[in-house]
Amino acid sequence: MSTYAIGDLQGCHDEFAVLLERIAFDPRRDRLWLVGDLVNRGPGSLDCLRAVKALGDSARVVLGNHDLHLLAAAWADAPLKRSDTLQPILEADDRDELLDWLRRQPLLVHDAALDAAMVHAGLPPHWSLKQARDYADEVEAVLRGDAVGAFLASMYGNSPARWTDDLEGIERLRVIVNTFTRMRFIAADGTLDFAAKEGLDSAPAGFAPWFTYPRHDDPRIVFGHWAALQGKTPDARVRALALDTGCVWGGELTAVDLESAERYVEPAHPRR
Repeated sequence: MSTYAIGDLQGCHDEFAVLLERIAFDPRRDRLWLVGDLVNRGPGSLDCLRAVKALGDSARVVLGNHDLHLLAAAWADAPLKRSDTLQPILEADDRDELLDWLRRQPLLVHDAALDAAMVHAGLPPHWSLKQARDYADEVEAVLRGDAVGAFLASMYGNSPARWTDDLEGIERLRVIVNTFTRMRFIAADGTLDFAAKEGLDSAPAGFAPWFTYPRHDDPRIVFGHWAALQGKTPDARVRALALDTGCVWGGELTAVDLESAERYVEPAHPRR
């Protein structure tokens, strides 16, 4: 049995299918971790969603910002952008089944035996693993409940940009979502920056990549979201595994065996 973690699919279904063949994935024996952003921008968003859902308990998924955007379009009529490729999902005969499955996926997965935690964007240094689990639970309960539409309609926004323990209501939930699904650079006081999206040298003054700060606990953190890192963190001592290698942008789709650390890649296929 092997556990493979795979980077952001973003609708790259053909590459996903070939990568599963490359690692000889067997759902009866092996397990997949998928770091979120299953959908959007790539041509096979509907196929990706169907394929991952069909894997059942052999796949563990965390929600990414593009997955939440899909849920917001479905439950809160959030407008789609010209570059979105979500309409086939919204028009599919099985859309309700797919979307209900998606909204029940977590923001955080932790496996003590693997010494690994999976999130989409990252885990801030001022949250312990237990705190992160508790905060993720708050958002997950809302997503799975009857108030999902009202929450998704108010989810968007960059404010507040810093977590404080006294936050309440939608502001509290918004900071939790932004931290788990949008974080790249963070200041020492916990303030998030949402403007810089390029490589490590694009850090604004006073900010640094979230994974460069010391942590009180030390799980290996598996994450995606940051394609500009090209699957690399700056120091081998950093206990973080970057998996978004920009398949949807013409890069490659990456899988890593979490036990052996062996890496597998499938280059992006040519698109019209």
